[in-house]
Amino acid sequence: MTISNALPPAASADHLTEVLREAGVLGTASVRDVVVKSARDTIVSHLIQLGVAYDGAAEEAPQSLILKLAHADYAAKLWNAGRQEVAFYTTVAPLMPPSLTPRCYEGRFDNDTRAWHLLLEDLTETHQIATAWPLPPTSAQSRSIVAALARMHAAWWDHPRLGSSVGTWLENAAMNGILQQFAEHFARFADLCGDRLPDARRRLYERFIEAASGLTQRYHSRRNVTIVHGDAHVWNFLLPKAEASDDVRVFDFDQWRINVGSSDLAYMMALHWYPDRRAIAERPLLDLYHETLLSHGVRGYDRGALDDDYRRSVLWHITTPVWQWSVGIPPVIWWNNLERIFMAVDDLGCRELLD
Repeated sequence: MTISNALPPAASADHLTEVLREAGVLGTASVRDVVVKSARDTIVSHLIQLGVAYDGAAEEAPQSLILKLAHADYAAKLWNAGRQEVAFYTTVAPLMPPSLTPRCYEGRFDNDTRAWHLLLEDLTETHQIATAWPLPPTSAQSRSIVAALARMHAAWWDHPRLGSSVGTWLENAAMNGILQQFAEHFARFADLCGDRLPDARRRLYERFIEAASGLTQRYHSRRNVTIVHGDAHVWNFLLPKAEASDDVRVFDFDQWRINVGSSDLAYMMALHWYPDRRAIAERPLLDLYHETLLSHGVRGYDRGALDDDYRRSVLWHITTPVWQWSVGIPPVIWWNNLERIFMAVDDLGCRELLD
């Protein structure tokens, strides 16, 4: 789907004037003109780069913005899409250390229509995605990304706001409901795959479903947990173009939640990297992650505990391809994720966790 140059209401000059004044970057000036500089679709959203011109002094006002909108083709399938990300940028990000995420000037979600949008800082001139999907990043880029993820996790590590004013704890009944829903999705998924899902993998899923309620005890301990990104592949990180800078920004927060931090690491590496890449990078990056946590104030979480959590998280991510299939994510994504996560399960001995 191609986005036209017609401006949506959230990008009107009058609306942007109001938003930027409220953000404290416009003063008495006003937005004179707004143009679409570029536009593209992702799987679940529309992204529009807006060029902004002003009447009056506007030295602190942005010359461009990113407007993120719902993708109409996925609005019905992902009925709650956008709600989580708007909540993150409006309630969670303002409480975090600066320069971990792009600045959000406005986030709105309409409960009646489910329409939503975000007006975000445009970092196009200073930042870039590490690589074109699905090419993995270099070792240096991977280190920058993992260090940024650790800084974000450290900011919320066992934070007293977790589950009260930031995020929600899933109680046993809600968790069991999710697991039951997964079991139903898996039955249909297995039928679709047929003999493309080998018996050994099918049995592992069945054993996982039987044991899943016990595997949730790590989560229910409510210790050594944080806010996780939930979709922490490397293409959701913006790296600075300046080589000497460590100003990495994390974006795309529609899946954020309270969880064990290793869930993001397993998603990034075990789900998306092939064994040869993981053999080179996995252990050093886990070391770096742990070192960065400690340097940013995390205490009482030793390196062995991270290894244990990582293996559990890898096992949990066998569910991810099934969830992706269930909401219409294309096979080029979920099939490759399925293959890679089972390679990681075998490499790390994760089947033992079900014994």
